[in-house]
Amino acid sequence: MNPWVPALLLLTAARLLAAALLPISPDEAYYWTWARDLQAGYLDHPPMVALWIAAGTALAGDHELGIRLLGPIGLVAASLAVAGAANALMPARRPGVWAALLMSAMPVTNAGAVLMTPDTPLFVFWCLALWAAARLHASGDGRWWLAVGALAGAALASKYTAALFGVGLVFWLLAEPTARRWWRDWRLYAGGALALALFMPVVTWNAAHGWASFAKQGGRTGSGDDLELRFLGELIAGQLGLASPVLLVLCVVGTGAATAAWLRRRDGGVGLLAALTLPAAALFLWQATGSRVQGNWPAILYPAACIAAAAFTAPRWQRIGAGIGFGMTVLALVQAGLAPLPLPRGTDPTLARLGGWQEFAREVEAARVEAGAGFVAAEEYGLASELALHLPPGVPVVAIGDRWALFSFEAPAPGRAGLMLRSLRRGEGPSLWPGADPAGEVVRSRRGIVAERYRLLRVETPAGAEPMAVLPRPR
Repeated sequence: MNPWVPALLLLTAARLLAAALLPISPDEAYYWTWARDLQAGYLDHPPMVALWIAAGTALAGDHELGIRLLGPIGLVAASLAVAGAANALMPARRPGVWAALLMSAMPVTNAGAVLMTPDTPLFVFWCLALWAAARLHASGDGRWWLAVGALAGAALASKYTAALFGVGLVFWLLAEPTARRWWRDWRLYAGGALALALFMPVVTWNAAHGWASFAKQGGRTGSGDDLELRFLGELIAGQLGLASPVLLVLCVVGTGAATAAWLRRRDGGVGLLAALTLPAAALFLWQATGSRVQGNWPAILYPAACIAAAAFTAPRWQRIGAGIGFGMTVLALVQAGLAPLPLPRGTDPTLARLGGWQEFAREVEAARVEAGAGFVAAEEYGLASELALHLPPGVPVVAIGDRWALFSFEAPAPGRAGLMLRSLRRGEGPSLWPGADPAGEVVRSRRGIVAERYRLLRVETPAGAEPMAVLPRPR
């Protein structure tokens, strides 16, 4: 047996264990509420993450493993796809195993395998679409366009940034002489039509909801009016941490070497790698000159970049990079789960996002009982969703805000007394809830280190105020 196979299975088992043990983040809890109200679209993203969570929780329950179940499993398919794509594009070098290994060693890849966000299905389907495009180029069989279209459409139904896969393909079809013949093949257009068909429910949902999601995400694109080098520095620093320093350098060097080989030898295979990396990288770098680019957004660049790194960089540095990447991943997961280092919130993102939710929910429940409140409420969607996951059964959790008008959850009955939580990080501005009276504070912490402080407010459900929803509870 190829030793890479048991290594991949062992890595998958470790990811499943981490997925079962690490606390749920606020964003994951929010996406879990999506899975309890399946739609063709949502304000923030397309629906694929909700479908994945719905499938996982149907198999393993409304808990950490169920919510994240398809992540580690999907990353197995992604790793095999990248290995297959690498060998198909460069059969003489056969860099597939090392390409998958470099990608699997990156902290950002392992975060996507363990934490369930829209980036997880996006990454999986991106890798699968890359594999289908590689098989198309290697075989010359136009039927692969249908697979490319279906997988790219599934990626687009995961997150809108999947459109960059299509941009890269068009760039390759225009710039690579051997690929231009596909413009005369009907199967290219059939694949594109299939991708659009899979995305059309998202378009239909937006049309029925005032184009809410397109407007929200479209507002993030573009560069600001003034040059802001701090955002560019944040982007580069973030990638040094998320990809790991050596692997980031190897990806940059490998992509540069692949681009040079494409220009020098007109190698369409390495040209495909460059086309799926350079336009998207240029877009992110341009946007970072005027606005913030979230660190997870460039993760889609790494499958093709890791193939280039495996093919064009020194094996010694690949081994060093993989070792450092896995080491950084283990340190991050240990800190997230066990918190051996007493780091403050400002230097420990695992504390800010994952720390102390179950203990916090017990304190909130004690405060609710003491206040005689009939429900618990929150303005922040992530906080409300965490409370819905962790409070005792039977305690109603009310979320307030415009986004909840897009769900089919029931509104709370007017005139009921409850207890609302508001993060002190939000300042002391006016509350969305009218007539809120202070009722103390509660702290979320992990091993005595404060993650966040919240103000408690006595509230009463009004009639005809901001949109409100009674969130689902675990089954």
